Amino acid sequence: MSNAVVTGAGGALGRAIARRLAADGHSVVVADISAAALEETRADVAAAGGDVRAWTLDLREPEAVSELFGAVGQEQGGTAILVNNAAIYPARPFLDVPLAEYDDVQAVNQRGYWLCAQSAARQMARSGGGAIVNIASIVAHGGWAGLASYAATKGAAIALTRALARELGTSGIRVNCVSPGAFPTAAETIHADPEGYNQFVLDHQALKRRGTPDELAAVVSFLTGPDSSFVTGQTIEVNGGWVMA
Repeated sequence: MSNAVVTGAGGALGRAIARRLAADGHSVVVADISAAALEETRADVAAAGGDVRAWTLDLREPEAVSELFGAVGQEQGGTAILVNNAAIYPARPFLDVPLAEYDDVQAVNQRGYWLCAQSAARQMARSGGGAIVNIASIVAHGGWAGLASYAATKGAAIALTRALARELGTSGIRVNCVSPGAFPTAAETIHADPEGYNQFVLDHQALKRRGTPDELAAVVSFLTGPDSSFVTGQTIEVNGGWVMA
């Protein structure tokens, strides 16, 4: 049984990804900064029959990342799959963003992805390969007012995916990116008018319904499984046809 690490697993998308990877037969380490949300995910995956372990993680702390992957290496034999999903998304006009807030977003959404990928890839290289999936966002493509810090990190996730795919391919490591559209999750609480935003989404999508976290998880499953064995460096858009790449 191979080991998969999913960050940001306390949220709806991360939880669905963890549940799907466990169903695929992987031993899943779910990581999140929220212990309460993390326990909900652990219980959910376990109830579905998955092999799961929870790890409270603050991606702003490099030592915490090292401890997580050190434990996976020592106790579980190393990481075969990494899903970089954790992210924060404070909404604020660009001209009003304080440097400390910008630094926080970068630390979690960009540097955190870097640190996790580096730790996981070292283990994957020693074992002959693995798969990394970075979660980006439709915001990286269209630009959204009030989310400049978040958009910048999601654009970085796409660029990092391509760079790592090129460099790590010689070690048998595949690196891909999934870019979700507007899924109905807790993230939508940043919008003042949820009903209006829901209609805005449907007006822009080619498919006139909202996507589900399980549909996103299915794409992650594909990118970490044997059917995508010759796929690397790609960004897959999962947005109901809002942005078409």
